[in-house]
Amino acid sequence: MEQRKFNGDRLKKARIYNGISLTDLAMQADIKKQSISLYENGKNVPDHEKVRVLARILGFPYDYFFQKDKIKAYTETTYFRSQATATKKDRAAQSVKLEFVAQMYETLWNYIDFPVYKDPKLDFIGYDDPLDCESQDAIDEMEEAVAKVKKCWRVPSGPIKDLQYLLEQNGILVTGFSIGEDKIDAFSQRTIIDNADVFLIAVALGSRPECRLRFDMAHELGHIVLHPWSEDIESLSKEEFKARERQANMFASAFLLPRDSFSKDVSQYPTDLKFYLFLKKKWKVSVQAMMYRARQLDIISANQYQYMMRQVSKNGWRTKEPDDIPGTLNESIFQGAIDLLFDNNILTPRSLLSDFKRHGVTLYPGMIEDLLHLKKGTLDIEDKVTPLFRIKNTEDTE
Repeated sequence: MEQRKFNGDRLKKARIYNGISLTDLAMQADIKKQSISLYENGKNVPDHEKVRVLARILGFPYDYFFQKDKIKAYTETTYFRSQATATKKDRAAQSVKLEFVAQMYETLWNYIDFPVYKDPKLDFIGYDDPLDCESQDAIDEMEEAVAKVKKCWRVPSGPIKDLQYLLEQNGILVTGFSIGEDKIDAFSQRTIIDNADVFLIAVALGSRPECRLRFDMAHELGHIVLHPWSEDIESLSKEEFKARERQANMFASAFLLPRDSFSKDVSQYPTDLKFYLFLKKKWKVSVQAMMYRARQLDIISANQYQYMMRQVSKNGWRTKEPDDIPGTLNESIFQGAIDLLFDNNILTPRSLLSDFKRHGVTLYPGMIEDLLHLKKGTLDIEDKVTPLFRIKNTEDTE
């Protein structure tokens, strides 16, 4: 039998997952910072009691720290929305969470034929200067890119009723995490499984309205189809990063508010904010995003746009607009896949957790439910006890 060894890299991942620094973990565990650093780098091994303490503080099962990483999934770049307001520690924590999601997805891949990513194969050039992104050439290039994606995915004209379903139908996984407010709105990540690209989008759940949630998903789709995934985001200059973000916003705006059909609607009363509230119910896009799109399409002038934005600020709509509906995700594609396996008696909660563990994913059921956006109790294990008695057959007693 192979001897189990402490895996220092897993300690580091668990710490990053929780957003805890080496210094904070050392203080909470009453272990020297240098010692924890040595554990993480595989240069020393903690004793049994120290592992128990670290596992308790980090909220991970004891066995997690003694497993090898067996999943072949390889994760590259991660794009974050609201990256400027999020710390490096915040971003690293969410990246580790998506790595766990990718690992569990690969396990489920063995049982389920998930939709495969349909790559529209755009030849997008873009501009590295955020100011150039607003030029007419840049707008035309973006319109062309959006048109190609919609043609590839067969998206009908008009409002997109269910954006999450559209993304998942075309092979992009969507999940939701509880993330601190005003830190990270959403993020996307590419994972390579069996030489195939798997893209994941995670959105922040909580008090965000439906319009914002939809725009966040469309923004991340922009990163997926427009930008190279081989580059190191951290190496981009501030201006280059701003340009990437502006391009993703332009894509989201054009994707959710198509030029022809939206122009026909908004042109009726292009400077009337109450009319924008009326359109909000149809397009499920915020008033401010629709105003931005109307300006981009030259339906309103720069002066009109600035005046309308002043009115938005005066009305207190910058942070909360009228008719905002709380944003929620549909039942996740993971929920559907796992229910299918359970309903067909292919797996049980216990055997699924064991399968995850065999593939190196040892997490508590509640953690997995949160990461995969499953209903609470999906992975509850019920130990059925064989009854000691049964109802008598009355015919036997006659």
